[in-house]
Amino acid sequence: MQRSRRDFAFAVAASGAGLGSLGRRLVAARERRPGDGMQYGLVTYLWGQSWKLPTLLANCERARCLGVELRSTHAHGVEPSLNKQQRRDVARQFADSEITLVGLGSNERFDNPNPAIVRKAIETTKAFIVLSHDVGSSGVKVKPDRFYPNVPREQTIEQIGTSLNELGAFADKYGQQVRLEVHGQCAELPTIKAIMDVAQNKNVSVCWNTNAADLTGAGLAANFDLVRKRFGATLHVRELETKSYPYAQLIELLVRSDYQGWVMLEASSKPKEPVVALAGQVQRFRQMVMAAQRG
Repeated sequence: MQRSRRDFAFAVAASGAGLGSLGRRLVAARERRPGDGMQYGLVTYLWGQSWKLPTLLANCERARCLGVELRSTHAHGVEPSLNKQQRRDVARQFADSEITLVGLGSNERFDNPNPAIVRKAIETTKAFIVLSHDVGSSGVKVKPDRFYPNVPREQTIEQIGTSLNELGAFADKYGQQVRLEVHGQCAELPTIKAIMDVAQNKNVSVCWNTNAADLTGAGLAANFDLVRKRFGATLHVRELETKSYPYAQLIELLVRSDYQGWVMLEASSKPKEPVVALAGQVQRFRQMVMAAQRG
């Protein structure tokens, strides 16, 4: 009896070496190589946005995608409005599954010239940091995000960096990371580096976001090196077969620098069978990591 494409994708995802419980045992049985610490997960941006938490956990287990970043406002409902019991219930559901809650994705940003708006964004992010701690996650994603007319760029960069320092100090009390997504008009890597030069708090990190701007100026490798030392536990990718971005080169850079965080899929497509598609991305990621390790 022939297997369907769906069954084949799930079987390959489950059996892939290098990641997951079986992969970790295989890694332990041989000499460790750069890149072995990388894991693959899902940002619930489009894929997973309509799944309630039990469905999300079951679908990720089925696809062998063992980490998630939960986007705010989506169907899983993990929001700062949850009470203590609801937060414990979220943590329990993850503890009872194979899935790691890697982070929470807020939509907060610190660019506005209105101080009251920036203060509200900071306080909302603090609420997400407490939530992240309570549900067993390790960090919160935020955005920089844009420049305003008649406001000097240097002033906006300083404002964003100062806001991040305050959040980093707050996050330290809860064992959390503040993850600055490379996003918006601030997506050019020299701009992100300038922000991070201000945001020196150890709990503030860069979340690489595979943007077209990564390829500008001196190119991907040079831009990667500008901020690599400030990478946090997550970075975002689109579908790995996307032709407009050199994903093989990015994976090589991650392997060469021995990145040990989560490569998180923030997919932009809308497949008919997202669980099958997710399993396929898990398989592709493993193949690309192994190819980079072979050199």
